[in-house]
Amino acid sequence: MAASTGYVRLWGAARCWALRRPMLAAAGGRVPTAAGAWLLRGQRTCDASPPWALWGRGPAIGGQWRGFWEASSRGGGDASEGGAEEGAGGPVITALTPMTIPDVFPHLPLIAITRNPVFPRFIKIIEVKNKKLVELLRRKVRLAQPYVGVFLKRDDSNESDVVESLDEIYHTGTFAQIHEMQDLGDKLRMIVMGHRRVHISRQLEVEPEEPEAENKHKPRRKSKRGKKEAEDELSARHPAELAMEPTPELPAEVLMVEVENVVHEDFQVTEEVKALTAEIVKTIRDIIALNPLYRESVLQMMQAGQRVVDNPIYLSDMGAALTGAESHELQDVLEETNIPKRLYKALSLLKKEFELSKLQQRLGREVEEKIKQTHRKYLLQEQLKIIKKELGLEKDDKDAIEEKFRERLKELVVPKHVMDVVDEELSKLGLLDNHSSEFNVTRNYLDWLTSIPWGKYSNENLDLARAQAVLEEDHYGMEDVKKRILEFIAVSQLRGSTQGKILCFYGPPGVGKTSIARSIARALNREYFRFSVGGMTDVAEIKGHRRTYVGAMPGKIIQCLKKTKTENPLILIDEVDKIGRGYQGDPSSALLELLDPEQNANFLDHYLDVPVDLSKVLFICTANVTDTIPEPLRDRMEMINVSGYVAQEKLAIAERYLVPQARALCGLDESKAKLSSDVLTLLIKQYCRESGVRNLQKQVEKVLRKSAYKIVSGEAESVEVTPENLQDFVGKPVFTVERMYDVTPPGVVMGLAWTAMGGSTLFVETSLRRPQDKDAKGDKDGSLEVTGQLGDVMKESARIAYTFARAFLMQHAPANDYLVTSHIHLHVPEGATPKDGPSAGCTIVTALLSLAMGRPVRQNLAMTGEVSLTGKILPVGGIKEKTIAAKRAGVTCIVLPAENKKDFYDLAAFITEGLEVHFVEHYREIFDIAFPDEQAEALAVER
Repeated sequence: MAASTGYVRLWGAARCWALRRPMLAAAGGRVPTAAGAWLLRGQRTCDASPPWALWGRGPAIGGQWRGFWEASSRGGGDASEGGAEEGAGGPVITALTPMTIPDVFPHLPLIAITRNPVFPRFIKIIEVKNKKLVELLRRKVRLAQPYVGVFLKRDDSNESDVVESLDEIYHTGTFAQIHEMQDLGDKLRMIVMGHRRVHISRQLEVEPEEPEAENKHKPRRKSKRGKKEAEDELSARHPAELAMEPTPELPAEVLMVEVENVVHEDFQVTEEVKALTAEIVKTIRDIIALNPLYRESVLQMMQAGQRVVDNPIYLSDMGAALTGAESHELQDVLEETNIPKRLYKALSLLKKEFELSKLQQRLGREVEEKIKQTHRKYLLQEQLKIIKKELGLEKDDKDAIEEKFRERLKELVVPKHVMDVVDEELSKLGLLDNHSSEFNVTRNYLDWLTSIPWGKYSNENLDLARAQAVLEEDHYGMEDVKKRILEFIAVSQLRGSTQGKILCFYGPPGVGKTSIARSIARALNREYFRFSVGGMTDVAEIKGHRRTYVGAMPGKIIQCLKKTKTENPLILIDEVDKIGRGYQGDPSSALLELLDPEQNANFLDHYLDVPVDLSKVLFICTANVTDTIPEPLRDRMEMINVSGYVAQEKLAIAERYLVPQARALCGLDESKAKLSSDVLTLLIKQYCRESGVRNLQKQVEKVLRKSAYKIVSGEAESVEVTPENLQDFVGKPVFTVERMYDVTPPGVVMGLAWTAMGGSTLFVETSLRRPQDKDAKGDKDGSLEVTGQLGDVMKESARIAYTFARAFLMQHAPANDYLVTSHIHLHVPEGATPKDGPSAGCTIVTALLSLAMGRPVRQNLAMTGEVSLTGKILPVGGIKEKTIAAKRAGVTCIVLPAENKKDFYDLAAFITEGLEVHFVEHYREIFDIAFPDEQAEALAVER
């Protein structure tokens, strides 16, 4: 199909209409105008009518210009109206002269595009950035061969201009002519027009460009007759001759291909074809009625004549090109050679486009209606506000906000420096626009500032009897804590006013440190607020964020005051020993100001930036250990030890608190589920040996839950738990033996240890690593190896004990050189449990002497105490926990440092009952207790 000069003129006129600039034409040539006249080159026409509305050939390319003028992205390049305008000012613009399109042109540069294929008689803007392809296209244009093959890629995500294999593209594409090419240096921008369908036969090698020096004497251009003869000769060659020629090595990128024309099947204009044609035209008109983007161009095409309707081939292409279908669907239309089938496929795509247009129109109407309603409502509300304001029925938003804030402060005793800040911020608020971000920041700041209960305090209870009754009602034991709170009340009663304090309860988990704080708040009639600092790494959690940050807010302390609505609450800071440290700062350092009685009267929060008086607040902190609390912070708090419970205390707590609470939780009364004291004692002894009662509470709830299940399932009307059937409810016992050794052999001594879970007993074992060899000529000095995952302090304590034991044995029995010449192994079970501390010193000395003498120590004996290098026994901590552990293990005699006598006598009578206690100052006293029947001469027994 040959293209006439009218096509080129039509294209030029269309571009002139779009870019509003003179059309590029040959010197002295004429261009058409909207009025139908022809202008000389250089004269400008800017008629707003599209060119395809002016000539009979307009309908043939109306659809192609839709993609160009509307800057559709469904193509192989970044086509846009702005791009076209930019191209108008590009560095090089090549306007190609009209020429006759050859019917056969087998060798073409290949351009791979994405999304939409190019249909015959349609125009598309394509950008090429590949250097090799750019040079090839420049050469072809210079040789007056501005023809390319445009093929669609199979993968839409592939943005490359060229492909590495023919398998990456569909083999059916479009033979297109380059109408205009803009050379932008590193890329080319072209306007191409499709003419016919072609099919790829094979890939070709790109011929190298001949140097200018060799070509300057050669004719620049063959005659049309010579070119025609060469093409006929190439097409006349037999395929067998071409196959015998050596095949050159193909390049890695597909730049040139050999193509053949695709001829559609012959068809008759049957009734089916007429019906399909009419339905396509009807559907296009329906789409035009819905979508104004199609209306202008397609209406002109339809009104220009009946050629579109009479040409089913072009009508099918135009129908497919008008749709936004998927690339594979459009390619299917392009590849179809059966015209009725092609019409049917194009009609299917148009129907989908029509349904999509209807949906878009419906959604657009709904959105527009909502916008109108919202806008109308907004206008009415604004009018109503103005009317109410004029009538005095309603105040302005700013006036209402200011009145609200001042109303809050009316009954409060606000310090002068705070009131000055409030007045300043209110004045600032009146000058700001309601919709500005600074307005919201100022309003939120004033909301926090006026929510603090300035000068408002709760009435404290200073009645000692009532406070003591409340504390006894909620908790059993904990005499130190209760005594300290009662002292606080007594001092406040004598002074006539209260003052804030900073207390720290430390002890093992589950002993009631957190719950006692709530009871204290109830006893003092103070508001209660709790927050945990365990794992906290951000200082802003305590002192707040700076007001300049987005989403800034005060810290926990200011939040507490707002929530409790009083300036003298009880604030519980939980897990203060587990506070973290991060790149946002050190929260433990931020607590220094908060917990210092000399500083917290003027606590400065980062957000409020005004001093707040916290001197009346009662701070209570909780911790499991004190070692991890920073020394400056620990110095500001009054430390109160909350030790663990013995079996008798656990039994009383279970009977008084845990069992009634668990019964209420499970919906059981005493008649349906019976738990005797023997059951609770066995539960404590074999399942819950920890210092606290949290695990005991879980086990009691477990027993009652299983009892409730038995009753509800009909297994029993009531359940009685006995020591015999306890395992049916809680499983096998966790602790089956009281201690590792019922009878301690020589070299084994029981010690007492303190842990975060309470006290426990541990055994120190010693044994000979290898037999003595007194005749050995080598090193006769003995050695000591220690195991059991011991810490550095305990290892040092073992070496000190070993040195003292050798000196003690040499001093009292020079003939016994067992410790001097023997290689001894010392072990502290259990090996998986880390151990550290100096309190096992006297225990290790006793174990070494017992091994050296070959005699066991006194049975049911336990000891604790640090030993010095000269044998002096130094004091240790955790006396209550260690005493409880000794009694739990059945120990009847314990040895303690003399300086811990005061700690022992502070214990309750039921804890020390039945214990023989010895307070010692030097190890010689321990030796006499551990080996009561041993005489001095026995130390010299020959081993």
